Amino acid sequence: MIPFVFFLIAAFVLPIYDHACASDQAAQELTLSPQTQACIGCHRLYTPGIVHDWMTSRHSKTLPAAAIKKSRLERRISAENIPGVLQKSVVGCFECHSLNADRHKDNFQHMGYNINVIVTPNDCRTCHPIEADQFVGSKKSFAYKNLMDNPVYYSLVSTITGMRRLEKNQLLAEKPSDATLQETCLGCHGTKVESRGLKTVSTKLGEMQFPDLANWPSQGVGRINPDGSTGACSACHPRHAFSIEVARKPYTCSQCHLEPDVPAWNVYRESKHGNIYSSKYQQWDFNAVPWVIGKDFTAPSCATCHNSLIVTPDNALVVERTHDFGSRLWVRLFGLIYSHPQPKSGDTTIIRNKDGLPLPVTFAGEPASEYLIDKAEEAKRFSAMGVLCTNCHGSNWVAGHFAKLDHTIKETNEMTATATKMMAWGWEEKIEDNANPFDESIEQFWATQWLFYGNSIRYASAMTGAPDYASFKNGWWNLNVNLQHMKNWIEFKRETTEKD
Repeated sequence: MIPFVFFLIAAFVLPIYDHACASDQAAQELTLSPQTQACIGCHRLYTPGIVHDWMTSRHSKTLPAAAIKKSRLERRISAENIPGVLQKSVVGCFECHSLNADRHKDNFQHMGYNINVIVTPNDCRTCHPIEADQFVGSKKSFAYKNLMDNPVYYSLVSTITGMRRLEKNQLLAEKPSDATLQETCLGCHGTKVESRGLKTVSTKLGEMQFPDLANWPSQGVGRINPDGSTGACSACHPRHAFSIEVARKPYTCSQCHLEPDVPAWNVYRESKHGNIYSSKYQQWDFNAVPWVIGKDFTAPSCATCHNSLIVTPDNALVVERTHDFGSRLWVRLFGLIYSHPQPKSGDTTIIRNKDGLPLPVTFAGEPASEYLIDKAEEAKRFSAMGVLCTNCHGSNWVAGHFAKLDHTIKETNEMTATATKMMAWGWEEKIEDNANPFDESIEQFWATQWLFYGNSIRYASAMTGAPDYASFKNGWWNLNVNLQHMKNWIEFKRETTEKD
């Protein structure tokens, strides 16, 4: 098989690769490792989309030995030392899919090589250690654990996605299937991918053995990987081009951050920033590193505010790159149940509030301050975001914007508190059962109050210029109508209970 593979390389692969790189003079000196040549020899025939996507990537045109010599602001890799065997070849199939084989339970013998099916953040850290370390400590890295290992959140998940059956006029709930979880909540949060051994697959080359992976495929940002690591870089940098351009454009974030529960994309699209983006993005440079404010772009995308390395046209640093997407955020807009200061740790399962629940705030609205960042850290993060804003806006504009946001947070929290009091009223009246706070009508009205409507208003305020999302599109109209529905429902249930 191997001689056949190298025949294909000589006849087809290298001419195609040279042609793909012909526009880049430096690429003429680039080298494919023999192992990657073997990979491409077969895969250009059987998975040509993967190969040609990779050929468009910076990985296919860059030697790590050259990349590491760039100036600090221009560097796209953060490693100070890269293993010698990886320095003199472009970053190809084998260079990524063979790393740390002893840790990978998805490793298997394939055409004479030990190959990992899944490339994980722990593998990417070979060239990107700072980015990997930042990500590992973030909430995104813990997205699976924070959802599935928190009994309160899991109650919400299982109530939303579980099957229901009617028996003897009783609606009975069942646990959700793995398949349903994989394509719903865990589509964004990530699945737990586990190897069940090898399976035999019939291919165009005959029968071959591959790892049998449970809960795969998954691109969820908090995916649990077979090497024990967490996360998926491909959530934002899709394989096999791993493009910084794709990661910087808001469509990537919109896969998960969209209405009704996290309407960041919808609000952004209708905001003034989104208006400018939609009109001008064709003229912007989404590949530049560093990213020059006012030159490479003239309005922020999600990445601008949350993680990109930004400099002025004079090359003065505005903000450093980060892959901890909460590191510039001082307040958590996403209501759980109330907006609150950001947690200290990306692992929010460790939180215990005054009621003993793994929530950052009690149902009554008291924060679990021991687990949340303090005022000094809030001020530090606020300053970092403010510096970014003042490169395009005057100080009065910025101050007024954030004063408005503070007011919005206070008011939406109060509206959630009103809904919580009404739910407690329903429990006291024995109208609903508090064993599961998400499975009955009054409780679902309550969850809608903060999960959809409060969030929509706060996002609209934070990304100012989308007033419909603060008013009629899951906004203040809905907050008030929902409270009236809750009151009417309690009174209706009281009446029917008394008649019974």
